[in-house]
Amino acid sequence: MTFTPKKPNSALRKVARVRLTTGIEVTAYIPGEGHNLQEHNVVLIRGGRVKDLPGVRYHIIRGTLDTLGVDKRRNGRSKYGAKRPKA
Repeated sequence: MTFTPKKPNSALRKVARVRLTTGIEVTAYIPGEGHNLQEHNVVLIRGGRVKDLPGVRYHIIRGTLDTLGVDKRRNGRSKYGAKRPKA
């Protein structure tokens, strides 16, 4: 699903509704360009809100469990679960 940010920003930010093991359902942000998430995928989340999305207080960790890393990512790879590119 997508949310639109607060003023003055404009975009379609990718988010997911996640049910935690405690049974609570939260909204988590999906960082990076593109993702492979579908319904019933298992994801790992971390804290950290998204400043321009009200109510989004968690981030999904890329490259773990059912979430793939970002393709063709060269800088800041560790934050997006991307492997080192072949020289």
